[in-house]
Amino acid sequence: MNKIGVIFDLDGVIVDTAKYHFLAWKNLADELGFEFTEAHNELLKGVSRVRSLEILLDIGNINLPESKKQEYLVSKNEDYLNYITKMGPEEILPGAEKLLDNLDKLGIKYVLGSASKNSPLILKQVNLLDRFEGIVDGNSVNKAKPDPEVFLIGAKKLNLKPEKCIVFEDAIAGIEAANRANMTSIGIGNKETLNAANYNFNNLTEIPENFFEKFLSKNNIK
Repeated sequence: MNKIGVIFDLDGVIVDTAKYHFLAWKNLADELGFEFTEAHNELLKGVSRVRSLEILLDIGNINLPESKKQEYLVSKNEDYLNYITKMGPEEILPGAEKLLDNLDKLGIKYVLGSASKNSPLILKQVNLLDRFEGIVDGNSVNKAKPDPEVFLIGAKKLNLKPEKCIVFEDAIAGIEAANRANMTSIGIGNKETLNAANYNFNNLTEIPENFFEKFLSKNNIK
């Protein structure tokens, strides 16, 4: 069934690496001498590493030369990598594997569309790398979400028009990117926060098993 395709964000949808990003950014903030909270970390969801550093420095009211910024970007990523290289399949979020199994059964192909430059490593760590038709990550795009570039490239990897693609996202920027790409957006997480999504679920376990059949019928896709 190559009538529709699915594009998954990674962090907060397939696995929860947000906690490791938080720890790595918090370690950097501690080094710079200011507090970085979990509430602050919400501002970095779905945002590129460079933009995340800019937001963090704004929170700390700190100005740095470009060379120092590059140095901190490298050290933060090394810190983050130390966390994710210890990940295993047990860190796949509830409902994710069952959803992928259902898509496989229906013959619906899926790709990853993530801001993370470490997406292939993370998928490898949790034994999901070979299941995806393709990966579009921070190494593949020039513009970060909410620009739709990552999802438009994903549609090309699926060999589908954007309007035939369904996006699973947990971040406001990702939902906006999917909507701007003229794709169907599914918000995973707080419905009030992700109210711009076409569909909302608290997590992947809530998605009905017949969701895709109903989607095809509702949209008259044959």
